[in-house]
Amino acid sequence: MMKKTLNRKIVISIFICLAFFYLIIIFLWGMFMNPAKYGVNYADKLVGPCKEHLFGTDAMGRDMFNRCIKGLSNSLVIGLVASVFSSVVALIFGIASAVLGGVTDKVIKLAVDLCMGLPHLVLLILISCMLGKGSLGITFSVALTHWPSLTRIVRQEVLQLRSSQYVKAAARMGKSPFTIAVTHMLPHVIPAYLIGLVLLFPHAIMHEASITFLGFGLSKEVPAIGVILSESMNYITTGKWWLAVFPGIMLLIVVILFDLIGETLKKLWNPESGNE
Repeated sequence: MMKKTLNRKIVISIFICLAFFYLIIIFLWGMFMNPAKYGVNYADKLVGPCKEHLFGTDAMGRDMFNRCIKGLSNSLVIGLVASVFSSVVALIFGIASAVLGGVTDKVIKLAVDLCMGLPHLVLLILISCMLGKGSLGITFSVALTHWPSLTRIVRQEVLQLRSSQYVKAAARMGKSPFTIAVTHMLPHVIPAYLIGLVLLFPHAIMHEASITFLGFGLSKEVPAIGVILSESMNYITTGKWWLAVFPGIMLLIVVILFDLIGETLKKLWNPESGNE
């Protein structure tokens, strides 16, 4: 049984490494790509998938394969910044809510309920428009709306730790709540925090693409999956299927990979999943 569990963990670890390797390649490829590779070329407009253009070209002759790579890279950057910011907010609020309790706990729980009670997409659009849309607006809108669920998870973890004997002993010894939180609670919360951070990625990327698709995110000049899918709606009824299918599949693959990485990490770190 132990050997079987060990082999399972090795397979999962290899899968996680391959998934991360794929995502890093997409990220670096797009970041350092020459803009000429997805530039305008009217001589090749609306060319179907072929050897020269694997994903075909759009109405302006831009290579869809390179444009999708660049768009996914931009989405990964926005998802990374927004997820890290949102997860740090969730970590601070979750620990503060459980450790300090009282008024602080009530205020944070009220903020969580308020944020989760509002329609998510509408809240994203409102924040993005208030900040002028673009990269700044969409990054902040995603970051400011994805912390509540992780806050609840961190708070629950800390509440369980607060009743442990070593935490109570530290409090009797006169340790401040801040010292107890940093020294005794934070190390135990890190695994749940990292899993939550990874699982925030697919949500951040999907919401960035959806807001941009609706016209409230990145501008049309910026290569982005949402922009590409939005533009494809004008041509998909005329048989130009590759303009929507390939970008949609690439976005779906990235989102599924992030989701699977998070779920497999949860299984590796959760002792109760050893018999699954």
